[in-house]
Amino acid sequence: MSNLSHTIRRFNRFELKYLISLREAERFKAALRSYLLDDEHGNGRYALTSLYYDSPDYRCYWEKVDGIKFRRKLRIRRYETESQLTEDTPVFVEIKQRLDRVTQKRRIILPYRDALSLCNDRQLPEKYNPVDKPIIEEIYAFLWNYNLRPASIVRYERQALIGSDYDIGLRVTFDTALSFQSQQLLLHEEPISLSMFPADIVVMEIKVNERIPYWLTELVAAHNLSLFRISKYCRSIELAENMPSTFSRFALSTI
Repeated sequence: MSNLSHTIRRFNRFELKYLISLREAERFKAALRSYLLDDEHGNGRYALTSLYYDSPDYRCYWEKVDGIKFRRKLRIRRYETESQLTEDTPVFVEIKQRLDRVTQKRRIILPYRDALSLCNDRQLPEKYNPVDKPIIEEIYAFLWNYNLRPASIVRYERQALIGSDYDIGLRVTFDTALSFQSQQLLLHEEPISLSMFPADIVVMEIKVNERIPYWLTELVAAHNLSLFRISKYCRSIELAENMPSTFSRFALSTI
């Protein structure tokens, strides 16, 4: 993910999530190999760190928990590399939006310094790609209207598989080693993360532009996988603030 210049700035898609065990994930990945390819980034494996923003009363969190059909959240996201994070390191500033069942994402690329100035200090960047102006203005208004401030850092390791020419836009991701941080909410500081799930739990996501291919629905059914209502950000807030979980604790013990 070192060269971000040609990254897609916005897209719409459907996302389906599953909470499965490591053993189930390995079996399912083996079956997927007949249809999908490794993501071109990091040979399909990379680490992600996201700094989420929310209002003082956790409005973004509650909109998700309450199932509001139109909801948004803001984050600064970094695809980790061996290089140290500096003020000049490019990062994403993203609005992830849910409109009924469709997930929409709009994002800009800024130096880490400018991303913090925008999101923490409400300072508009002096230099940016002109095509990003509408997104920057939306982020700026979102920050002011919701009085957003840093709320949580979420980290995890991801393995991503992508569709071939027959399944363009299809992605299946497997996230492991999920952790969160609710203090010292700056990406450049030493992590003080806590585990979000037991070590043998995987969050799997199927992401498609329109609909899931028939072969994939058959594969999910054959492996007896069930949809799971899960948000990494919400999970981090629940753990940090001792809120009731939005999904069944019993499910974790039976995976």
